Amino acid sequence: MNLDPLFLAELLALGLCSGFLAGLLGIGGGMLMVPFLTWMLSKQGVSADMAVKMAIATSMATIMFTSISSVRAHHKRGAVRWELVRGLAPGILIGGLVAGAGIFALLKGSWLALVFAGFVSFSAFQMLRDKKPKPSRQMPGTAGQIGAGAGIGLLSGLVGAGGGFVSVPFMTWCNVPIHNAVATSAALGFPIALANTLGYVIGGWNLAPALPGALGYLFLPALVVIAAASVTMAPLGAKAAHAMNVKQLKRAFALLLFVLAAYMLYKGLS
Repeated sequence: MNLDPLFLAELLALGLCSGFLAGLLGIGGGMLMVPFLTWMLSKQGVSADMAVKMAIATSMATIMFTSISSVRAHHKRGAVRWELVRGLAPGILIGGLVAGAGIFALLKGSWLALVFAGFVSFSAFQMLRDKKPKPSRQMPGTAGQIGAGAGIGLLSGLVGAGGGFVSVPFMTWCNVPIHNAVATSAALGFPIALANTLGYVIGGWNLAPALPGALGYLFLPALVVIAAASVTMAPLGAKAAHAMNVKQLKRAFALLLFVLAAYMLYKGLS
């Protein structure tokens, strides 16, 4: 598909911003991509329902590339807790496949948006309170991590985000330092995106292309442009994350969560 110059410029700008946020906050940039991609695809003549689903699926697919770029920068600083990645990843793969291949096509978006807005608001409020977790609280054992991973993978797949909006508050609640939580969340973005993207391909295999270049729910031209742009910015975001103090990073993350919650509330009510 030949993209018109304005559409191409919009996709590039979106990729640059989402890549920076992926590195800075470990969120994969997905929640920024979804509303903008929905708007862009609607302008291209895609129906409202399909535009949302294509935006979610395409956003999630880009996170595979953003995650790799972001986690390399965090790993160089020794911030990734790889034992937590190994513990959470199996559940993430299960939850992501269930979301992408099954629930995604069946669930109505309005109720999900309202529940999600409430959950994200609660997470942001807890971060702004900066209430210290109990010193004795630690990450759960193997079964608990698999269960938590399944929840992260499932919710991420239904909203097209990399999981940082769930995994970062969860890990900090379990006394994982914020910089380690952000870095580990960036590493978790790859299995989240891989499982859900595979699920979207399976779930949308028999769909007629909504636009030239679409593969089911995936819009491949946007995937290529956004991924290329976001990969260049993710390391800069990761560098900025390590230059900020913990309170600044928590405030930035909480403010972003409030914005996302407001958007999801609007979508759910409208």
